[in-house]
Amino acid sequence: MARLHGFDDRGAILNLSHLHLGDLNLDHIVDSKKKQIQQLHLTYNRLALLPPSVCFLSNLEYLDISNNALTFIPEDIIRLTNLKTFVAKNNLLDESSFPKEFECMQVESLNLSGNRFEDIPMQFLKLTSLLSLSLGGNRLKSIPVEIENLLSLEMLYLGGNLISTIPNELANLSCLRYLVLCDNRIQSIPPQLNRLHSLLSLSLHNNLLTFLPRELLSLVHLQELSLRGNPLVVRFIKDMTYDPPSLMELAGRTIKSRNLPYRLCDLPSNLIHYLNLASECPNPKCAGVYFDSCVRHIKFVDFCGKYRLPLMHYLCSPQCSSPCSSNPQSDAESEDENSVPAARLQRVLLG
Repeated sequence: MARLHGFDDRGAILNLSHLHLGDLNLDHIVDSKKKQIQQLHLTYNRLALLPPSVCFLSNLEYLDISNNALTFIPEDIIRLTNLKTFVAKNNLLDESSFPKEFECMQVESLNLSGNRFEDIPMQFLKLTSLLSLSLGGNRLKSIPVEIENLLSLEMLYLGGNLISTIPNELANLSCLRYLVLCDNRIQSIPPQLNRLHSLLSLSLHNNLLTFLPRELLSLVHLQELSLRGNPLVVRFIKDMTYDPPSLMELAGRTIKSRNLPYRLCDLPSNLIHYLNLASECPNPKCAGVYFDSCVRHIKFVDFCGKYRLPLMHYLCSPQCSSPCSSNPQSDAESEDENSVPAARLQRVLLG
């Protein structure tokens, strides 16, 4: 017999967990009671399909069907027009399990960790109301660029997958507060993530990181950064691999560094666009710029007066006087480190 819990401000809670159910029939519940059910718990049963009767609970807001044997979600799920939270952890679901119409739902929290997803379904990437997406412990190999469509997203959990790269488009999630990418195969972090101005927590432990982009210093609201289990470099590294600049880059550098005036009518539009892509050399003693040709350097920056993290930055040429000298007493390095307030990162987890 279904256990219909007492009513409160959240509405009725129907708990049918741990009953070894292989199917579900709610005919014994009168329609007036069905309409009052807002939460349904079906965890730890033997369900291979979402029972059709669930899709007729018109006022259901929370559905947890974790720890079953689900392989398929029926199209009738779109009848749950009030559903806000859908949890289906530890099942057998993959990218082919959801109907295309799922993209029209107004779900705000979607937790499908511990399933068999190799790709993030496109339906999920069209859920414009989504605030939280959890796909940890699956088989994801990549993050699609369409992730940028989830403009309301505040929490993204993709830990425990096979992800090797992070798309630049992830930086367009301006509302993102919690980003979990631990236990993957990530080798580098795109500097564009410095645009995640709302980010509070970044979990990167147990990856293949050897450095961090120095742009992460601009994440002024970041409170927690987890880095343990990464092969972060333990000494200063200077990678002087350098491709000589092209004639177009040399001309562009001259125009930008010497502030030579030009008008839109003076140059073709593609060259105007190229000149707008100039990046300033981070060395405060250098007024140079670069476009495609640059020198990669790694320096350690002091966080919280305790941890020294390897941060990546780029110089305009090998001849540029680097602000990240290997001499720990260099003026440039001390100035850069001292510019990082101790409270910038409240917790840096390396151990």
